[in-house]
Amino acid sequence: MIAPARVAAFEVLQALSAGRADLPSALAHARESLDDDRDKALAGEIATGVLRHRAALDHLITTFARRDIDRLDQEVVTILRLSGYQLLHLTRVPAAAVVDDAVDLTRRAKKTSASGFVNAVLRTLARKRQHPPLPPRPPDATDREAALDYLATTLSHPRWLAARWYDRLGFERAEQWMQFNNQPAKLTLRANRLKITPEALAARLDRDDVIVARGQWAPDALIVNEGRALHTSAAADGSFVVQDEASQLVALLAGPAPGHRVLDTCASPGGKTTQMASAMSGAGLIVACDVRDARVALLTRTVAATGAQNVRVVQADVARPLPFRETFDCVLVDAPCSGLGTLRRDPDIRWRRTEDDLSELASTQQEMLRHAAACVRAGGRLIYSTCSGEPEENDDVTDAFLAETASFAAIDARTIAGVPAAIVDGRGRMRTTPDQHGLECFFGAVFKRKP
Repeated sequence: MIAPARVAAFEVLQALSAGRADLPSALAHARESLDDDRDKALAGEIATGVLRHRAALDHLITTFARRDIDRLDQEVVTILRLSGYQLLHLTRVPAAAVVDDAVDLTRRAKKTSASGFVNAVLRTLARKRQHPPLPPRPPDATDREAALDYLATTLSHPRWLAARWYDRLGFERAEQWMQFNNQPAKLTLRANRLKITPEALAARLDRDDVIVARGQWAPDALIVNEGRALHTSAAADGSFVVQDEASQLVALLAGPAPGHRVLDTCASPGGKTTQMASAMSGAGLIVACDVRDARVALLTRTVAATGAQNVRVVQADVARPLPFRETFDCVLVDAPCSGLGTLRRDPDIRWRRTEDDLSELASTQQEMLRHAAACVRAGGRLIYSTCSGEPEENDDVTDAFLAETASFAAIDARTIAGVPAAIVDGRGRMRTTPDQHGLECFFGAVFKRKP
């Protein structure tokens, strides 16, 4: 019998290859068929691991199969990838069991004629897995082609992205970013101060055998080192929100105070919205917007779970003029972006994005920033953020905004109470990176409307 987790991982990867789903939705669907939490965890580990190491796996498959991967049926490619990942990275599973399951899975996928081929390729990989033939780390980092072979193939990032990072960051930093992206991310929580302090939440989780550590940068961040935090009573009653630490830092830029009126224009899933509600002690007003029905529904659920009474959810599209006047003390545009700063947590993004996406996204982001700016009162604050490290989506957008309007001035984020100076660059903009902060790439710029 094929291990249920491997079948589920196969179905997830097939859904992604066919473009039927993104990784979170494909995993959620596949896990519905699994009763054992261990199988759910293993299916996720295999699927995300394959996506993190896909280029290296494809290189090895091509080498041992002696044919281009494009000549293989997609089902066979998926089986070879997930089985190859297990052989290389989940060595607690006997190699023979992995190969046998792969052959059975090939037959289950109605590719019986390929079962011998799958068996041969994987047995070769199993024999050579201690020293797989991958491009080595170049002794001379200035050898661009050798460096890109290593970064793109061995560290498994698209070659166009490897080239961008190598040229902009240099070899050492590009390597560090990619190594960071290939490591599993620990679950990060934000204590919901509307209900509990971080200290009390940590103690409560400890009683449920969940061991956490305080985040290094965000005051309410807790990093789960051990245990099943999502299965605790604290999860059920909204005492915390699952939210990346870098994302929590963005909300600090708002600096909202009780009585303020805040507009969150791209609010779903609601982490930043409810974080700002907590900072406002439940007073004042937050209008939280998103455009698609599913995202509005998710936002509504998050707000309800946290008990934030001062949030009003509105369906609106910041890509179009918004139905609000210049009335808000603070407006946040956490713009839809390439997501290239979050490849550790969402590894399939690296294979879905292209370099051409960046200019199109930047154009939309500039339009969103213009529409959001129209809702800021005189003396009010405007925040623009992304989960990307790419200049086209960050500095280029904000520089263009300042160049076209005389009614806003930039604010140095270091002047905002609670924002750590170490996450702010020389231009006064929030910028987190893997090599400097151990965080995903997030960007934030703050502006003030002139009187």
